[in-house]
Amino acid sequence: MSIEGGCYCGAVRFRAEGTSQIKAQCHCRECQYISGGSPNVIMGLPEAGFSYIKGTPKVFRRTDLSQPVTREFCGDCGTPLTSRAPALAGMVLVKVGSFDDPSVFGKPDIAVFTIDRQSFHQIPDGVPSFERMPG
Repeated sequence: MSIEGGCYCGAVRFRAEGTSQIKAQCHCRECQYISGGSPNVIMGLPEAGFSYIKGTPKVFRRTDLSQPVTREFCGDCGTPLTSRAPALAGMVLVKVGSFDDPSVFGKPDIAVFTIDRQSFHQIPDGVPSFERMPG
C-alpha cells in the first residue's frame, strides 16, 4: 500500500509505504483535544516506510510525562499529521484526515480508550471497543 497526504495548506507532504498494522478510533481525552472533539482516526503504518517529501512538521511532546507521545503537525495551518507512541515502536500513527484519499481507511479495526468516549462519538457496528489499549 502506498499513501500520500499532507496538511490543509500544502506546506507539509508525506508518503507512506507498507501494510497497515492497525486502523483505529482513539477516544482518549488527549485525542479529543487534537481532533477538535471527535475521536482520532488513525492508521498505524511502518515507520521505516514513512517519510516527509515536502516541508518539515512542527513537533510537540509533553514535558510532564515520562513517555510522552510525539505529535507532528503543520506549523502553518495546524493540521495534525502523525503521532508516535513509545509503546508502539516501529509504527507511525498517521491521521486519516491528512490522507489525499481518506477512503483507503475503510473502517476501524478497533476503538480504544472508550473510557473517555463522549455521548456524541459513534463507533461503527461490529467494531470491537476497549476502555483502554487491549493487552
